Amino acid sequence: MHKPKILAVLLVTLMLLAAGCAGRTPDTGQVPDTSGKGQKPPAQSQPVSPVEPGEEKGPAGLVAATVTRVVDGDTLVVRLKDRKSETVRLIGVNTPESTREVEPYGKEASAYTRSRLDGRRIWLERDVQERDHYGRILAYVWLEPPGGVNPAEDVIRSRMFNAELLLKGYAQVMTVPPNVKYADLFVQLQREAREKKRGLWGLEVKDREPYYIGNARSRKFHRPDCEYGRQTAPGNRVRFATREEALDAGYEPCNACKP
Repeated sequence: MHKPKILAVLLVTLMLLAAGCAGRTPDTGQVPDTSGKGQKPPAQSQPVSPVEPGEEKGPAGLVAATVTRVVDGDTLVVRLKDRKSETVRLIGVNTPESTREVEPYGKEASAYTRSRLDGRRIWLERDVQERDHYGRILAYVWLEPPGGVNPAEDVIRSRMFNAELLLKGYAQVMTVPPNVKYADLFVQLQREAREKKRGLWGLEVKDREPYYIGNARSRKFHRPDCEYGRQTAPGNRVRFATREEALDAGYEPCNACKP
């Protein structure tokens, strides 16, 4: 074969190879888009709710735990998965003190929580704010999983320990935003216990005042001569005729003047 013909064949072969390479789709890991609008990104996985190290997720996103020690009526020490230890503060309730000082019905509240929870497996439900400034987990404590993220009232009454403390008169409502998921129901449960004089509501109330000062920001109420009540800004000041009116509005008694 003459050299000119050989060169012509080689040239045609190179042109065919170049055309074939140009038609290939680069291997970018993306799905080719035939619509002419560009390539589609790879499918992304759905986000999952975060789980802290050592936690075990239970039904409806609850965290399984075992109570290892009861500090007082509203504070527990629990063991999570992998034997991680955490302190838990119950959301929305406040039992009388029984550690640094002993308040009326404090010993009874602490003993009741210990009898119900010590050594027991429980499930923790968090709200918006997951920990307080002491680093404690803030949680609603379920004795049994509720079966859904928005349980019915009868389920809350029978399975949530926070609600049980209020119903039996071992605790008062303590609403601290933004953790307010069950706040309205908790006020209702407290009113029910108070009307039936259960637990601490059966104690005699001394030194009733002609009125009480509420702080709409802190959700606490005070005696008229309480320094914290007097310091309440006018825009946050709420006047209550009786203790019962303040309690029914979801306000917590001041820890200093103890109205």
